[in-house]
Amino acid sequence: MSSSLSLHPLLDSGLPTGKPSFPGGTLSCHCPTNKASITLTSDVLHNHACGCSKCWKPSGSLFSVVGVIPTQNLSITANGDKLEIIDKSAPIQRYACKECGVHLFGRIEVDHPFKGLDFVHVELSPGQGREGWQAPQFAGFVSSLIGQGLDPEVVPGVREKLRGLGLESYDALSPALMDVIATFNAKKEGVVFKSRF
Repeated sequence: MSSSLSLHPLLDSGLPTGKPSFPGGTLSCHCPTNKASITLTSDVLHNHACGCSKCWKPSGSLFSVVGVIPTQNLSITANGDKLEIIDKSAPIQRYACKECGVHLFGRIEVDHPFKGLDFVHVELSPGQGREGWQAPQFAGFVSSLIGQGLDPEVVPGVREKLRGLGLESYDALSPALMDVIATFNAKKEGVVFKSRF
């Protein structure tokens, strides 16, 4: 992989480590003053590097790093009037700062397997607050980078670098999360599950 390509600032110098029972913290937009902020009262779940074209990414990064948190564990705590939904037709309503463009959280209001979970970027914690959050667990939507203009010949090197960090790469979500989606859809369709293999 070209050395000029950044996976993500949290990943380029090695995988961060989380802390057990991390209590959460505040995430803020990038405005120099009057920051829009949210407070999380627990750690995130399923934190991962995401290569999709919808998630907010730091400038020059191939991936976002995004986790989920139960909706009841997130509250807007400063300058919520600066937040607007980027795409009201999308299943994930991504709330971004109208001034700096940073996505503070994404919420699902429609019938969806992940309804009740909000999507957040823990890198938006101030200073040392970035340490302690759950470390990324996997990389998702890696092949989506090609549709965003990444040379297909570079993608194997991206996957190799991710594996070097201990992150398995997928072209959707992790198998556990894909199972959640499949289970949700099967239940909606009235599928009867077999209890033995």
